[in-house]
Amino acid sequence: MLEILAQYWPTLLVGQYPNGPLGGLALTLILAACGLLMSFPLAILLAIGSVSPYRAVQRCSRAFVNVVRGMPLLMLIFWAYFVVPKITGHSISGFWTLICALVVYESAYLCEVIRAGIEAIPKGQIEASRSLGVGYWTTMRKVILPQALFNVLPGMTSQFVSTIKETSLGYVISVNELTFSANQVNNMVLTQPLQVFGILAIIYFIVCFSLSRGVSWMERRIRRSRQMVLA
Repeated sequence: MLEILAQYWPTLLVGQYPNGPLGGLALTLILAACGLLMSFPLAILLAIGSVSPYRAVQRCSRAFVNVVRGMPLLMLIFWAYFVVPKITGHSISGFWTLICALVVYESAYLCEVIRAGIEAIPKGQIEASRSLGVGYWTTMRKVILPQALFNVLPGMTSQFVSTIKETSLGYVISVNELTFSANQVNNMVLTQPLQVFGILAIIYFIVCFSLSRGVSWMERRIRRSRQMVLA
């Protein structure tokens, strides 16, 4: 296993870069970060819509979230792979196909995280703001959302960890992420699949465990900051 890692670690880390396209762990992290960041604005809109006093907006937002959450990500990837080129009229790379699927998928899950943060804010704050003549959307933008987003930072970071693992499905459309790179190494080694995919599992574990520890640290910081404010 150590011999394989010593020989092929550049492929697992950055793919064929700089002599070819970027791949491996670097592309996995880029995919996860882009998917989460690009889904963030849509998730906020869906979360606001889910708690909206307008019933039609609320139903549409929750219907979208429930439908997407009820579908496997792999199906969304296939839909993006075949549907997006027809909509745009241009063929798109596997990278952007996976990004499109991740944005739709993660927006639904991130919406629920943000919605929980909004609903955790005492309703008295909304009532106090409205009693001062501040409109609903201004209240949501300046009073509720800043607090809610701060409170759900650990949840959003946990979602990033999940997104890292979900990028492995890009393998089915030949996106050169970490799992695809590991399979390329396996094709070169041929006789040691257990060792190659064992290395793959260890890399995923190290990355996700490190981020999970970061989430725990962030939760403790947020808890202490709340206690200081209450004190």
